Amino acid sequence: MRLKTSFRYAIYAAFAVLFLTGAGWFVADWQKDVSSDDIWQQVAANMLMVHGGAAMLALMMLGALIPLHFLRAWRARKNRVSGSLMAAFNVVLIATAFGLYYLGSETLRPWISWIHIAAGLLLVLMFPLHIVLGGRPKQ
Repeated sequence: MRLKTSFRYAIYAAFAVLFLTGAGWFVADWQKDVSSDDIWQQVAANMLMVHGGAAMLALMMLGALIPLHFLRAWRARKNRVSGSLMAAFNVVLIATAFGLYYLGSETLRPWISWIHIAAGLLLVLMFPLHIVLGGRPKQ
């Protein structure tokens, strides 16, 4: 279920930006608590702004992946386990992003944030595995 090269690279780029800005925010957020320097607050805000924009692009691409890739591969019985895990991690990321943006609960926010971070890291680990598994010849 190979995707058109330009679309595939656009997905790779969007998810790379999401990972890098998420990791950048994580470091900046940690530094703003450790350092008295105000620059970390600005870096954290900028990372979140770019992260949110990249997330909007990624959402559009994920929507396009459903008929172009996910449904076709499912019907062909290809890469179902890793594809399902990829979809599940993305669902968790979307739901927790919604919660972080729209829920004002200071009790739930740290939990939602850690779940979002963990799902993002798991997705980063799963992404290359899904690609490798999808490219292997059928036995």
